[in-house]
Amino acid sequence: MGLYGIGQAVPREEDPRLLKGKGRYADDFAPAGQARGVVLRSPHAHAVIGSIDAQAARAAPGVLAVLTGAELEARGLGAQKPLQPRKKSDGSPAHVTPQPLLAQDRVRFVGQPVAFIVAETVALAKDAAELIEVDYQPLAAVIGVEQASADAAPSVWDDNPGNEAFFHEVGDAAATQAAFDKADHIVSHRIVINRITTNSMEPRGCIGEYDPVDDQYTIRCTIQSAHRTRGTLANAYFKKPQNHFRVICDNMGGGFGMKGGCYPEYALSLWAAEVTGRPVKWISERGEGIQSDEQARDSVIEAELALDKQGNFLALRTLSKTAMGAYNTSDRNVMPTFVAIGCLANTYKTPAIHARVMGIFTNTMTIAFYRGGGRPEPLFTIERMVDKAAHELGIDPFELRRRNTIGPDAMPYKTPLGQTYDCGDFLKNMDICRDAAGYDGVAARRAEARGRGKILGVGVANVCEPAAGRDFEHAQIRFEPSGSVTIFAGAMDHGQGHGTTFKQVLSAKLGIDADLIRYRYGDTDAVAMGIGTFGSRTAVLCGGAISVAADRIIDKGKRIAAHFLEAAETDIVFEQGSFSVAGTDKKMN
Repeated sequence: MGLYGIGQAVPREEDPRLLKGKGRYADDFAPAGQARGVVLRSPHAHAVIGSIDAQAARAAPGVLAVLTGAELEARGLGAQKPLQPRKKSDGSPAHVTPQPLLAQDRVRFVGQPVAFIVAETVALAKDAAELIEVDYQPLAAVIGVEQASADAAPSVWDDNPGNEAFFHEVGDAAATQAAFDKADHIVSHRIVINRITTNSMEPRGCIGEYDPVDDQYTIRCTIQSAHRTRGTLANAYFKKPQNHFRVICDNMGGGFGMKGGCYPEYALSLWAAEVTGRPVKWISERGEGIQSDEQARDSVIEAELALDKQGNFLALRTLSKTAMGAYNTSDRNVMPTFVAIGCLANTYKTPAIHARVMGIFTNTMTIAFYRGGGRPEPLFTIERMVDKAAHELGIDPFELRRRNTIGPDAMPYKTPLGQTYDCGDFLKNMDICRDAAGYDGVAARRAEARGRGKILGVGVANVCEPAAGRDFEHAQIRFEPSGSVTIFAGAMDHGQGHGTTFKQVLSAKLGIDADLIRYRYGDTDAVAMGIGTFGSRTAVLCGGAISVAADRIIDKGKRIAAHFLEAAETDIVFEQGSFSVAGTDKKMN
């Protein structure tokens, strides 16, 4: 590979191996004695479980274990719950509802795990699952957010009428109301953002193993954060020190936010390995993935934009109701609804903004982060409102945006929601795009298209979103006696090409041949700590961590070189892997 600079085009080192089918994905591993796990899932969105009879399943050929809510209670495994306390709109505490690994008295969404069956093969486990008799007593279910928040709607939780889970509010309500009171135009719109789910190339899966001698749990699974998964397994589910758990993730076929959480199947596989004394593999099928993978978005947003006679924005207010699913069991279920709500300000100089978010329980799978991590919804909202205002006021959409865009002379600019833009020439960006797209010629192109029986549309958007702003990332650089180097990083690679990118960073910083650099990630026994890969953060935070670590190595090397070269540390120069005394031919590698 040689010496490569940051940004230089180089072949991805991962591609030949992956293109030849030599990747190391979860289902490629088959430890000796491996058994297979299958999840029996609820066919109902809402039902009372009268009883579960698994006697026939346990006696079926090849079955090693059948775990139900009764065994879960006896084993005493815990559940996840949100770490950040929140409130409802009336000021009372948010309604927290930890989801058990297996349903016990009631199921609240289609696909909720009811039993975990372990057998010698997948087919035998499926056969046994069909023998389990569950007495379901169906209840009224609420699926959509408007249905769930309507008066007298059926309750997902009996002790929580109205189905409100939590409430979040930002901005200045009084200033926003004052702006609306003096507005010449008020544009209102109801925006529906549909529920979506990921369909990644590789479905979720895991292999759980248990060593009773050391009381050690090892899981290989499809995850975006090895260390956070270890923390959840240890702290929330098994209630044991984290050094009893090893989490591994090698290659992974896409994550997109959906694989950022610690799912019930991972703890179930480890528990099953503990019960059976065998490694237990569970691999999701496409059908159950649609039911049980974390989903996303699913909001109805009532938005209003206030303008004066000249079309200048005066204020924006929104109320977003999000169908968060049946359980408020993790901060992941809550945070996507408001973590990027500052994007409502976008590139516009709107003086006042007031935004409210309400999480509503529904009989659906929980939502969590998906591509964009909460940014697309507020950005779509403000851009849709600008289009609506342009249409109602008869102003060109591009012109209305330009009229209200923050100018470069306003930098640094603090938005009404507290974000500070340190720089940016949004107007210049718009003008460049206008010219490149031939926006001024759209009318003629539209007429020409109409003559061919076609309809030509044109859309305008100018968006600004945060990236790489969450937490930290870990990097360790280790030199071997042979001269080779290993990078240990907390970021996870699921298709981004980190092995190539991070080797470039270190090669450029230290002048080391990239062929001598090895990249390690995704193993909590090898990497000391880490956050993971999500939210457009890894190149900045992990690449930055590697750069900082390299600078510390250079600083230490200068002190050592100064001693051996009998020079002042300030006279030592580092370049392309060599330390030298400035103005002399004295150097050391």
